[in-house]
Amino acid sequence: ACTAFTPIRTTAPRVAARRAVDSEVEAPTRPQDDDATKSISAAYSLFQGSDPTTALKAQILQLGASLDRGQSYNPTAGDYYRVRMEVAREKVEELVAMSGPLPTDLKGIDGEWELVYTTVPHGIFRSSPFFLAVQEAFEYAESKTAFGEDKGNLFFKLHELQTCSWGVSKIGRVAQVIDADAGMLYSEFDTSIFSLTVIPILGWFKLLPTFGGCVITASKAELGEGGKIDMEVEYTTSKPVPGLQGLGKWIWSIKVPVGPVWKLLPWNKGRPPVCSVQLKYVDDDFRIVEDKDGELFVYSRPVFSRP
Repeated sequence: ACTAFTPIRTTAPRVAARRAVDSEVEAPTRPQDDDATKSISAAYSLFQGSDPTTALKAQILQLGASLDRGQSYNPTAGDYYRVRMEVAREKVEELVAMSGPLPTDLKGIDGEWELVYTTVPHGIFRSSPFFLAVQEAFEYAESKTAFGEDKGNLFFKLHELQTCSWGVSKIGRVAQVIDADAGMLYSEFDTSIFSLTVIPILGWFKLLPTFGGCVITASKAELGEGGKIDMEVEYTTSKPVPGLQGLGKWIWSIKVPVGPVWKLLPWNKGRPPVCSVQLKYVDDDFRIVEDKDGELFVYSRPVFSRP
């Protein structure tokens, strides 16, 4: 059986050149519903020498790499890469349409998965159950909008501006480790602080040392009929990333009990930090889930597994 990492079969060179997905196309509100974008998506025929499933996986991996897993498109900064993002989304939706029967327990998705692409704006860290729980908590707010925007999206937009501006923070590997026997999902993302800090124009040396680590969110998880994955956040902690300086050994042993603290916050009104995603596709190599806003997260088995 072919997988996403099966060597691609070669074919004769194509005569017709593929259209560039960024070629002067003005993106409407929902470009995937636009004929021009659909035409671009159809013309994007890379890896068509393989079977359809393997070709789609390869296309998603290529688009995910060129878009830095979706981070390259930032609606706050502008519309550039927007059409490319929508083409990538269409490819993911095509793969979802090929889905077979979904597993009904966590054993069907057990193990390590790394994020390779997401459609979510304002931070790929939003795949973490902690941030998914924040997103769902806004559904219970008395007013769901602020300054004309959805409160959840506004929160993540401001969070991204505060943490990622001026090279203060960068997100590296984003992954999930599912322990089916324990009924747990461990979400991980690497973050480096002050990786690029100089005085613009005048500086050519780093002002501050780079440090960081891997932030871990541990959640109880259950996969039921229909592919719904229900999660409840228990705690957050961290661990060192090889080659990246940390703040000290003391920080790796800290566990923040999210559950009890979350319930005490007045706006949560005693509710636990819960969230859910919908499993849309899974095979030996790929897993795709959808959050409540319809944003998609694509994971693959890692080529280089982290110990």
